[in-house]
Amino acid sequence: MGKRIDTVDGRNRLDPRTPPYWQKVTTGCHVGFRKMSAGSEGSWLAQAYDSSTHKQTRQSLGALDHLPAHQRFDAAKKQAEAWFEHLGRGGSTKVITVRTACGNYVSRLRESGAEKNADDIEARFKRWIINDKIADLTLPKLTRKAVDDWRNRLANTPVVVNPYAKVPKTRVRAASSLNRDMAAFRAALNSAHDHGDITTDLAWRVALRAVEHADGRRDTYLDKSQRAKLISKASADIGAFLHGLSLVPLRPGALASLTVANLNIQLGVLTVGKDKAGRDRKIKLPPDTAKFFAEQARDKLPAAVLLSRADGAEWNKDSWKKPIRAAAVAAGLTDSVTSYTIRHSVITDLVSIEKLDLLTVAQLSGTSVAMIEKHYGHLRADHASKALAGLAL
Repeated sequence: MGKRIDTVDGRNRLDPRTPPYWQKVTTGCHVGFRKMSAGSEGSWLAQAYDSSTHKQTRQSLGALDHLPAHQRFDAAKKQAEAWFEHLGRGGSTKVITVRTACGNYVSRLRESGAEKNADDIEARFKRWIINDKIADLTLPKLTRKAVDDWRNRLANTPVVVNPYAKVPKTRVRAASSLNRDMAAFRAALNSAHDHGDITTDLAWRVALRAVEHADGRRDTYLDKSQRAKLISKASADIGAFLHGLSLVPLRPGALASLTVANLNIQLGVLTVGKDKAGRDRKIKLPPDTAKFFAEQARDKLPAAVLLSRADGAEWNKDSWKKPIRAAAVAAGLTDSVTSYTIRHSVITDLVSIEKLDLLTVAQLSGTSVAMIEKHYGHLRADHASKALAGLAL
């Protein structure tokens, strides 16, 4: 009678040895059991023959000792069949974990030159994935339930409003925040799928689908007179920062990171470094705007921050939040005013008042035409309606 690995009694009768005992699943595909000592629980393997290379490829399936002994063969066979199917669809022979997939994605972003985007996504992975139990799952074992559970854990984790305070405050995680973190994870898994590390996206296709209507239009809008009043009520350093945001539709972080070297005073050109869009762009400034930035650069070295805080340090979201809120209150404006309110207001004016085409607005602001269309396209629709009204006989 041949050696059997599909029953507990059969495995108990096996002689301990280094080579595995194999059982055929399909032609060229086997599930194996290795028993190194008489008292060992043993470990499971899968082996597939590649007819194109004439080589055997093996994959460890582990001890499966979390299962009752009588269930281990069926579990090993099921995992082996999933791996054989993965290879049959052109998948990689190397099995990687979710942690490795996330690391690979960040590396690919850096190789493409998207350093700031890579930094942002890597920080998200460190906060929400790397220390989570999902990180240790191999991609073939990633299930819809595992991803759903991760999403629920993230959605129920409060956001720390000010981590540097003695008693940090928290708030409920907004759907838009959840969408951004899920988007990073989804991108990493899609990249792994594109590179053959996994050959199906069923585990995350629905589980990581964005919450609809979470990123609606930004409703707080300040017209030019309100922006001017806000700046007048601000301290000199945050006032200059707000003035800069009012002149060019940059993301606050992109404006804060500009140095004197980014400004060509002779040509009146501002070079914005690799923003969220992932590439440099040059903005030709009108004379008054160029003059403002030239004044900010006066008597500063090329490496100095162009729009710095009073102590010369670079602005960031934690340092500009309170001064902007204080200036808004002093100006009699809503306390919902943020740095992004200025960017939103400027883009709104470019679209609705200056009637600049959406492609140019997207290029100036460092985002996609699709995003501008999504948030500001309704303003163009209003123009179209008025234009059509002018055709009435």
